[in-house]
Amino acid sequence: MNRFSLKTKIVCFTVSLLVFVVFQFPLTAFSAQETDQQNMNKGQRPEVIFPVISDVHIEKNGMEDLRKFETALNQLNEHAPHQDAFVVVGDLTDYGLKEEYERFFSIYNEKKNPQAVSLFTIGNHDYWNGLSIEDAQKRFLDETGMGAIYGHKVIKDYHFIWLGPENGVTEGYYSKEQIQWLDKQLNEAEKDDPRKPIFVFLHQPLTETVFGSEWGTVTNRDLLYNTLKKYPQSINFSGHTHYPLDDPRTIHQENFTSVGTSSVKYMWTEAGYLQGELPPGHETISQGLIVEAYKNKVVIKRRDFHNDAWVGEDWVIKRPFKPQTFKYTETRDHKAPYFTKDAEISAVKNPASSDRVVIKFTQADDNLLVHSYKVVAREKDTGQVALEYEAFSEYYRNPVPDPLLLPVQGLKPDTGYTIEVTAIDAFENESQSNLTLDVKTKP
Repeated sequence: MNRFSLKTKIVCFTVSLLVFVVFQFPLTAFSAQETDQQNMNKGQRPEVIFPVISDVHIEKNGMEDLRKFETALNQLNEHAPHQDAFVVVGDLTDYGLKEEYERFFSIYNEKKNPQAVSLFTIGNHDYWNGLSIEDAQKRFLDETGMGAIYGHKVIKDYHFIWLGPENGVTEGYYSKEQIQWLDKQLNEAEKDDPRKPIFVFLHQPLTETVFGSEWGTVTNRDLLYNTLKKYPQSINFSGHTHYPLDDPRTIHQENFTSVGTSSVKYMWTEAGYLQGELPPGHETISQGLIVEAYKNKVVIKRRDFHNDAWVGEDWVIKRPFKPQTFKYTETRDHKAPYFTKDAEISAVKNPASSDRVVIKFTQADDNLLVHSYKVVAREKDTGQVALEYEAFSEYYRNPVPDPLLLPVQGLKPDTGYTIEVTAIDAFENESQSNLTLDVKTKP
């Protein structure tokens, strides 16, 4: 299934459902202060520094994609003026057309750091040009100047290894031959210096790793995972999902480290929520990373290009790189979100009708991220559940709306309901004390 072909239908449905509530009552969201610590770690200078972005999706015409790309490069140059490498992990283009590559490099070549080594991985969209697999790969290599779709470079004594999907299948195909080659490269890097991280780049993530990796590679997945598992010092950067960097699950550690890179072009996110996979405002969201390697740690900084701001706190991966010391695991968070004592919930008087109400409530707090809310409406007389759904907290917006407005619809006229709102964090912990509201629909 090509999820990107569903974009127009999903957007139309979502906007029609939420147009009256989505951009009201903002509250400034947390973003890391742009202090000296953001540009240099307490006086220490990184041994190597490089941005990682993905999913630029340059089209053959139009200006918005070029504007977003230029904005991203300007901010990366401002906050990392002395780059040693620059990495784009796939989907440079929307359809792998020659004109799209030309437009990509018209911006990139003007803005790139002259001293930075450019590394580009091929993505599934870069195959979607009607050419044979071999010709699509040749076009990618000719246009980017990369020697092969997978390779290995040493930059300032750090090992950079990139992989490439071998066809245009959405979930990504990495052959056994390529994975066996990767094993040899990782072994070589470890022998060179077992204390240092090894940076690995690929377009599609491995399933069951980062946030959104359900869209990741399936064929030979276990072979690839078990290969990386032998090298816990490997840090694996992937794109493809477009999932937002705001969610703490975008970094994942178990046997090695995996990091999602979001998208320069637009955001995508999970299905099953009121706002949809492409929620209102998704097309404005543009994000990327800056990576700094020090003698004793790797620091990963998340950037909102659309807001010209940092996202949350830096992710810090400390040496030695051992699974038993990993911080960003799936079991890292057991603290439930909570509503403060002064949290309020009410019904918005207008718009109102006989079959719907709009609720307005104070957003909950959490130690990491309030991801979503469960909304349940029960008939007061019978206790029967009339409506139940989950909605994003809209954590991906900056500022995050507070209070949050959500519709409760499909109700009976002239009927009393009790509405309960439960907060849910990124790791599915649920609030213990919830907000409740009694309402009655119009006759």
